[in-house]
Amino acid sequence: MDEPTSGLDARAAAIIMRTVRNIVDTGRTIVCTIHQPSIDIFEAFDELFLMKRGGQLIYAGPLGRYSHKLVEYLSAVEGVPSIKEGYNPATWMLEVTSTAEEHRLGVDFGEIYRSSDLYRQNMALLDNLGRPTPGIGELHFGTKYSLSFMAQCMACLWKQHWSYWRNPHYTAVRLFYTLVVSLMFGTICWDFGSKRSKQQDILNAMGSMYAAVLFMGVTNSSSVQPVISVERLVFYREKAAGMYSALPYAFAQVAIELPYVLVEAIIYGVVFYSMASFEWTILKFFWFFFLHVFYLLVLHVLWDDDCGNHTQP
Repeated sequence: MDEPTSGLDARAAAIIMRTVRNIVDTGRTIVCTIHQPSIDIFEAFDELFLMKRGGQLIYAGPLGRYSHKLVEYLSAVEGVPSIKEGYNPATWMLEVTSTAEEHRLGVDFGEIYRSSDLYRQNMALLDNLGRPTPGIGELHFGTKYSLSFMAQCMACLWKQHWSYWRNPHYTAVRLFYTLVVSLMFGTICWDFGSKRSKQQDILNAMGSMYAAVLFMGVTNSSSVQPVISVERLVFYREKAAGMYSALPYAFAQVAIELPYVLVEAIIYGVVFYSMASFEWTILKFFWFFFLHVFYLLVLHVLWDDDCGNHTQP
């Protein structure tokens, strides 16, 4: 926990530390950084890990009742003034180990710690804890991830489902924009499909279909960039934590787009295809619909990849 009491009054800070203490009493270990603690808050901690500027360790060990072990350790250094009665041990500790005090005393508290019995005790403890129990083999995991590939895919898909469901603004804007663009292109390409008497008419019909699908795909993919940028930051954090691999995430990212893309393609295809007066046969409309869906998905994947490359930490 990073400075859990910062910005709080004395009562709120005491409540926080009481809660932390209750959790510790259940057998759990909590590591906290603390800034200018009061006497009561400082006394709530069992052990102290104190470092000076430059990252050198000064003290690592138990505080003791009323911080007497810390006080005894620092008071043993020649020239360190004794703590006054009722004075905050945390404040006194920082004062006597400051850079200015080191220069005044001509000592290096980092070197003092490294040559102390406390340091040797800590190293012996680390060495003992690092040795495996006799008769027990090395810790081994059969797979890198705790879940199977299919379970990872389902978990990522479920997460993406709720991410999209809780972002109605993005979904609603996409559908509304699809309807507007289909009406716009349908108006521009009005009745192009029924004109086939000249070669230019055929080229106009082909160009209208190409432009309509291309424009919708690019604009649809551009609108997803802000969403993907946020999602990718979460992905890098969760992937680093070993929750899932990149492939299940990519599968979920494409799969969750499929129903939305199908709805877009139906709206866009029916409106534009009708207004452009193309032939209403099942096969021809299916090909137009299939290519539209496939193109939207391909552009979405390419845009996801490009967006991810620009948001890598």
